[in-house]
Amino acid sequence: MTTTFITGANKSLGYETARRLIGAGHTVLVGARDRERGQAAADALGARFVQIDVTDDASVAAAAADIGAHEGAIDVLINNAGVFGSHLPADRLTAADASTVFEVNVVGIVRVTHAFLPLLRKAASPVIVNVSSGMGSFALTHDPERVEGRAIAPLYTASKAAVTMLTTQYAKSLPDVKVNAVDPGYTATDFNGHSGPQTVTEGTDAIVALATIGADGPTGTFSDRHGALAW
Repeated sequence: MTTTFITGANKSLGYETARRLIGAGHTVLVGARDRERGQAAADALGARFVQIDVTDDASVAAAAADIGAHEGAIDVLINNAGVFGSHLPADRLTAADASTVFEVNVVGIVRVTHAFLPLLRKAASPVIVNVSSGMGSFALTHDPERVEGRAIAPLYTASKAAVTMLTTQYAKSLPDVKVNAVDPGYTATDFNGHSGPQTVTEGTDAIVALATIGADGPTGTFSDRHGALAW
């Protein structure tokens, strides 16, 4: 049985990923910062809830210890937790605004990955999936035909560019772990007031695909539901 831990799994993409992987036979651990919402999501899914705040060292360490005590190991880690951050124009953004976004979207991945690597390394074919975005792609944000080329969100886009690079560096540094980044695409979620044209099921296609690779699967890649992306 494949055991998968997902951060930010109480709603939207994280919740749908959990639902689909449970359907595929995974034992899914629902990670969320808010205990009430996380437990409600886990109950609805038939999963186990693990409280985690990716911005807090003690919380992340406690989550890893909890899983170590109950499941003993995990096969798949999905770093899904993320925030959009301030909607202020660029000339009004502050260092505090930047810190808020990067602390969750980038530093949070480092914090969780560091804490969970010992559990992953107990698995035969460990996998990490980092949820990035085409909004962090130089190629896509310079294409006027794409929605990424028309959106302006300095902090979110910069953080997701960092996530993708972090992924490739982890892939090179951790040859015993498959590490890939995915772009869900413009999906109807709370992030965009449910304005995206994709359903959450379509938005989780790439996440599910990379979470279910085998020992011969790819590593260091960046892709969406249609395939590899330039960035």
